[in-house]
Amino acid sequence: MNLWLRLIWLLIAAPWRPRIALPDGTSVVHCRVLPLDLDLSAHMNNGRYLAVMDLGRLDLMLRGGLWRAVIKHKWTPVASAAVIRFRRELRIFERYRLESRIACWSEHSVVIEQTFQFVSGERQSQVAARALFKGGLYDRKAGQFVPIARLMAELGTNGTSPAPTPEIEAFLATDTAIRQATNQRHQSLA
Repeated sequence: MNLWLRLIWLLIAAPWRPRIALPDGTSVVHCRVLPLDLDLSAHMNNGRYLAVMDLGRLDLMLRGGLWRAVIKHKWTPVASAAVIRFRRELRIFERYRLESRIACWSEHSVVIEQTFQFVSGERQSQVAARALFKGGLYDRKAGQFVPIARLMAELGTNGTSPAPTPEIEAFLATDTAIRQATNQRHQSLA
């Protein structure tokens, strides 16, 4: 997390913003492209998108109420895969919104869809970038990922995961293929 001022603002503002009903709710975080967000092409740096996505997921956790369980049990959020598709550049001082929502889940991980949209101007409501993120909460004491059923119980709900879209299926298949190829490579080097 390298966006300290934005992080502090998110933490201060969260208690006054509406609660998000998980697993179906959507987090919306409004931002502006600042000079330190830029790369040499004078648009938002590719890595900055990933850092801002952290803020969206944190907002989802805070306003969804999951943060209490995370702190109580000392769980650690862990990213396992992400893919992003850039569609239109975000330029200096442009306002945008990041929407983050849980798209589906498996036994130990969730897939979160995160969408960057222009807030104003001639490109208002157009998508600048869309990303899929896969991750979970890790219980260091138990040495394993926290089952999603337990997270649901902590939230006082029990939902059934929506079916993954074709894009999510492709993302998960690619993640599995990369993980298997990496494991095989490491085994052959050992």
